[in-house]
Amino acid sequence: MTLSQRTSIGLYTDPSAVESHRVRLVLAEKGIGVEVVEVAPEGPQPEDLADLNPYAETPTLVDRDLALYDPRVICEYLDERFPHPPLMPIDPVSRAKAKLVISRIDRDWYQLLGQLEQVERRGKPAVRRQLAESLAASADVFDTGMAYFLSDEITMMDCVLAPLLWRLGYYGVELPAEAAAIEAYAERLFARDPFQASLTRTEQAMRAA
Repeated sequence: MTLSQRTSIGLYTDPSAVESHRVRLVLAEKGIGVEVVEVAPEGPQPEDLADLNPYAETPTLVDRDLALYDPRVICEYLDERFPHPPLMPIDPVSRAKAKLVISRIDRDWYQLLGQLEQVERRGKPAVRRQLAESLAASADVFDTGMAYFLSDEITMMDCVLAPLLWRLGYYGVELPAEAAAIEAYAERLFARDPFQASLTRTEQAMRAA
């Protein structure tokens, strides 16, 4: 049976891609039961994926007769559909600011990591260096005395950052010493049970590689 034929929430996910991981982390942080189907880019595609998603890509979330396929749209939908615990602020001003931060993370860091995901693991040294330098330039934002990113509670911003930071070593991105606050922040995120639950076997192996 395909996901489109089920009544429970389902997720088509790439077991190694950062965009899929951020959705799985939101699901884990909220404790949402979900049927996960792993779709490797080089493997066979589920027969209904192209019908659910015009781009036939992951991540694709199926909730009864609704299919969503943009990671930001999926994560915001999950936060509204399952409001506890909230990952986005309630008031419009704070919510808009959080969305801007996520947009900058996508533009400044996810795009660079996406380039590394598309090539041989240790390829594109200039991109690796650019990502490390860009992260290091923002190190002071991670050193605020708060447990998480600009907050003492876990938020959607953390769910976006954690999958990216998990992959740095795997792709050969080495943070300089002045980015120690980022390393400490990352380890706090990685130690959380929801984060560990969000990992596929492929992602678990990234830290052992």
